[in-house]
Amino acid sequence: MRVTRESLTRIAKETTQERAYNDKDIIAAYITGSIINPDIDPLLGGTADIDLVFVHTSIPTKQREFVKLTPDFHVDIFHRSKAEFKSPRELRNDPWLGYEMYAPILIYEREKFFDFVQAGLRAGFEFGAPALTYQRCRKLLTSARQIWMELSDVGETVSPVEITNYFNCLYYAINTIAELNGPPLYERRLLLDFPARAEQADRAGMAQGVLGLLGALDFGREAISLWLGDWKFAYLAACGSSQVDVRITPIRLNYYEKAIKAMLDSDNPQAAIFPLMNTWTLAATVLPDSGAQAWYAATTSLGLQSENFSRKIEGLDQFLDDVDICLEQLATDNGLDTSSSGF
Repeated sequence: MRVTRESLTRIAKETTQERAYNDKDIIAAYITGSIINPDIDPLLGGTADIDLVFVHTSIPTKQREFVKLTPDFHVDIFHRSKAEFKSPRELRNDPWLGYEMYAPILIYEREKFFDFVQAGLRAGFEFGAPALTYQRCRKLLTSARQIWMELSDVGETVSPVEITNYFNCLYYAINTIAELNGPPLYERRLLLDFPARAEQADRAGMAQGVLGLLGALDFGREAISLWLGDWKFAYLAACGSSQVDVRITPIRLNYYEKAIKAMLDSDNPQAAIFPLMNTWTLAATVLPDSGAQAWYAATTSLGLQSENFSRKIEGLDQFLDDVDICLEQLATDNGLDTSSSGF
């Protein structure tokens, strides 16, 4: 199967036509993600997903689903309610939905929806201005700090749930810096693309800081590769649980595995750490201790267990403070009044 940006777009349109014909609740559909970004190759390790959003008149019964095309390609469908877009101007402050709606590819519309929302979102050409950028980034940092506060009381053995929270906190912090100069970064490409964003923000050292917080500074491709077998075993075992995160599905196995292997073979093998450990941790949350022993060993090696994890949390606290300083600098440089309720 020859896969190009154009062929992936065509598949999205065909999928939408079929769904919309059978579901009159769908009023619009658009493509977002790497397919619409000309600066990013949507293929990583020869795999890709198609990020497709369906807008419904009512509240959808499920928020996300995956549709398999081949072992290497699938459609990642987000279901949103029309009510989420009722205040387009407020979307400008949303660090996720704002960028999602700013420049997607509209592929279906049953009723007038898209032009109205985009007009409000883009009003005054202010979306990329310092004031709105600050507000979006501040929301991300606030979310990160709230998660960090929940991590303050950890026991000697750190559970997969706590490490999931730790990764989520770091993910929000990374995107606080990333959104200073563009849309948010997502799971697979997070550590591939973050160094450039950090450099754009004049915070190049943060890329190494993130690797330190993940415990990955001393791990090269050989050491990380040794975990792949245990990661895959846990991933597949967790797929049988109804309680596992929706991302852990056989449909996305190659999407993760081949991308991880491609990163390990690249000049930046440590970029594989985040998708590898994040998905492994999500899988470990639904596995018995006997099925998560390799995960516990790996997180121990990375310094994410016992008293070492407490030190990582302290380091994360400092990282969040550094991100906060960066936002304060943005406000100062642009004369933003951060004391107002708008901030």
